[in-house]
Amino acid sequence: MADADMFRALEQRRLLSLVDVNMTVAEQLHADDYQLITPGGRTLDKRDYLDGVAQGVLDYAVFEPASEIAVLAGVDIVCLRYQALIDITFGEGEHDRGLFWHTDIWAEREQGWQAVWSHATRT
Repeated sequence: MADADMFRALEQRRLLSLVDVNMTVAEQLHADDYQLITPGGRTLDKRDYLDGVAQGVLDYAVFEPASEIAVLAGVDIVCLRYQALIDITFGEGEHDRGLFWHTDIWAEREQGWQAVWSHATRT
C-alpha cells in the first residue's frame, strides 16, 4: 500500500515542474505511455504534452491544487482526484484560467512512480 502523503507531494512536484518548465523532473514523473485528456476533449501523449510545455506552446502561469488531493491507493497503482486552479496560455495566444477537476493515475514502473493518465474537466 502506498503512502497518500507521498503521492500528494509527487503530484505537487509534477505540477510545479510544468509551471517552472523543469523538463528533467517532468520527464521523470511522466511515464513513456502517459496520456492527458484536456478539458476540450483533446488527447495528448507524453511527447506532445511535454514538448508543448518545453516549447512554450503550453505555458502554465499557475497549476496548483485548489482542494485537498484525495488519494485512492492500491499496491502498484494510485488514483488522485482534486480541484486545480489552472492559468494557461496555449496555441496562438489563447488564454484560460479557472477551476478544473483533475484526476491522475500513477503506476509503479521500473523508474519509480510515474503519472500514466490525467484527465481535466472544468468545474
